[in-house]
Amino acid sequence: MFPVSVVIITKNEEVNIEDALKSIADAQEIVVVDSFSTDRTVEICRKYTDKVYQHEWQGFARQKQTAVDYAEGPWVLILDADERVTPELKSEILKNISGTDIDGFYMPRENYFIGKRIRHGGWWPDHTLRLFKKDRGKLGPREVHEKVVVEGSTGYLKHPLRHHTYRSVSDFVERMERYSTLAAQEIRRESGCAGLFSLMIKPPVTFIKMYFLRFGLLDGTRGFMLAVLYSFYTFLKYAKTWEKQD
Repeated sequence: MFPVSVVIITKNEEVNIEDALKSIADAQEIVVVDSFSTDRTVEICRKYTDKVYQHEWQGFARQKQTAVDYAEGPWVLILDADERVTPELKSEILKNISGTDIDGFYMPRENYFIGKRIRHGGWWPDHTLRLFKKDRGKLGPREVHEKVVVEGSTGYLKHPLRHHTYRSVSDFVERMERYSTLAAQEIRRESGCAGLFSLMIKPPVTFIKMYFLRFGLLDGTRGFMLAVLYSFYTFLKYAKTWEKQD
């Protein structure tokens, strides 16, 4: 048995969720918090665990914290529906959590865009803290790009979490609308404003950083597309920030 409590939040994830659950089917505990899916997500989840709870959407951080709160094991692994735990990563986790004084672990993510792994543009190694002792970690209060905050020491794992994100351009554009709105809320909360400078300068800077400085050009057409799409995402979040200013 994989001695970890795996927690997942879902909403209409029937396309992704079964592969995610298969990758951690031997976990000590699987907790799913679903936001009232209208597809087969809940039905699929109940094939793998009886700990499926439904809650109205509270935002990414609060929804994931709710899932963590349901977990009963000492170690928690947060997994998204489009992520997979490889056998190599699972073995490394087993070795590292046994008798350790470390309270949380970062792991690299192997990100895929339209079916192909992206190795540049800031998408690798994309370290993210997902594995932590339940009594030492919690989700920080962010609207988007939520992060686990650990009170204590942290370490790094070598084997990656596999992330099948953005299966198509339409998938990216659909999520960009939602994420840019949340990012605008975060900007307003932290700095409160956006002006012409942000709208004119930050989108091309995003492109230059991803495509040239972080070598996204080495990922071919996909690298170019991602740099353009993220530039437009940057424009949208600052445009939405400006739009809501008094």
